[in-house]
Amino acid sequence: MWDVEYMKLSILASKTGKPKTYPAEIFKAYDIRGVVETHLTPDIVEEIGKVLGTLTLEAKVKALVVGYDGRLSSPGLAKRLIAGILKSGCEVYDIGVVTTPMVYFANYELKTYSGVMITGSHNPPEYNGLKMVIGGETLSGDKIKNIHQRLEKGEFKDGITTAKYTMYDVESAYIEKITTSVKLKRKMSIIIDCGNGVAGNIAPKLYRRMGAKVLGLYCDVDGNFPNHHPDPSQPENLQDLMAALENPGAEVGLAFDGDGDRLGVVAKNGNIIYPDRQMMLFVADILEKNPKSKIIYDVKSSRLLDKWIKDHGGTPIMCRTGHSFIKAKIRETKAVLAGEMSGHIFFNDRWFGVDDGVYAGARLLEILSQVEDPSALLNALPNAISTPEINIQVGEGKQHKIMEKLQKAAKFPGCESIITVDGLRVEYADGFGLVRASNTTSVLVLRFEAETETGLKRIQEQFRKNLAKFVTKINF
Repeated sequence: MWDVEYMKLSILASKTGKPKTYPAEIFKAYDIRGVVETHLTPDIVEEIGKVLGTLTLEAKVKALVVGYDGRLSSPGLAKRLIAGILKSGCEVYDIGVVTTPMVYFANYELKTYSGVMITGSHNPPEYNGLKMVIGGETLSGDKIKNIHQRLEKGEFKDGITTAKYTMYDVESAYIEKITTSVKLKRKMSIIIDCGNGVAGNIAPKLYRRMGAKVLGLYCDVDGNFPNHHPDPSQPENLQDLMAALENPGAEVGLAFDGDGDRLGVVAKNGNIIYPDRQMMLFVADILEKNPKSKIIYDVKSSRLLDKWIKDHGGTPIMCRTGHSFIKAKIRETKAVLAGEMSGHIFFNDRWFGVDDGVYAGARLLEILSQVEDPSALLNALPNAISTPEINIQVGEGKQHKIMEKLQKAAKFPGCESIITVDGLRVEYADGFGLVRASNTTSVLVLRFEAETETGLKRIQEQFRKNLAKFVTKINF
């Protein structure tokens, strides 16, 4: 299991100087992210490594786990990140090319509870970024702003040459952990689309080990993403999976994003089972074994999910969107399950309360293997007339300013309530509308749901009128 190598700091040390500036726009609400070589440069990543190593040591933790995805820029950035961490005196476990959830798993496996994943997630190929956990806490908000401040002030350790570097293969332990506790009642035939993201390295092996027959689409890791964008929340990225499900023996289709922490699901007949409906299956299964437990869902989720949780004896909790915010809410409330509309599902019953698309797929297959017709079960889940996520492009960094103006000026006659936990979620007797500012790209994110097409159009028209005061191009 162990592949230990002690590295002298000089092997990884860069020959370039300290960056002159640290662009504030890359320090986002729940990660650090930007265009490589333009905003997120290798020099900056190394300096960030020094800060993260320093923060880890201040938290009384001696080592950070480092992993990276299959983007073309990721290996080079990982090398520079590791160099910075080691220079701070913090030890490193390098687990190589993995999914983001495998970094989280390694945090528990190695008992560091701290790690960094280099990933651009579902952003275009020229982007990359860092997701960070220190002492079991996913960094977000002010904690990420603090990294920027410490960089500007030079408040980090540097120049230490005695820190230990260890390479570690986490794959076998990860597969063993899942297959020991998640079991299929019968063999299944499934199709998975990894979108050339890093899930292609692990998902086929895991599901075959569980006893499934797997047909894989785009499972070779390729940072150019030559077939389609690795974002299962967008229907256009699921078209190849839908076509493959016409295969006579195929029972269900699973899709993953670029770093493997989000799950998309397509039924045999091509129906997309959006994450809030996936959650319904997980809720029923988990609450049967953990009655009266708390379940978290994000502001983009169907209002039918709230009712479903209550009907199954659970306590629903609405949370703002964002993996770090939801993980913080899980820690606060001890919820057994959480999910958001983008496809992040967090299991906290038999897993670690982290978002893992590949693990969520395993839990889904466990449930579906108990019935002869998985599509019938999936398609029977309560549903409403709804839209997928709608993104309205705005000027660079303007989404939050527009959102502030909307919150002050927007009028929604006939609504029952307005929820401001994250943007504006406007509740009506027959549906809801949502607009919020993205924390990763310069877009406003919208979603609508209603009992009828007429109701959906009415709600959309109210939002369109309010948005027209501040946005020129409205695409719904």
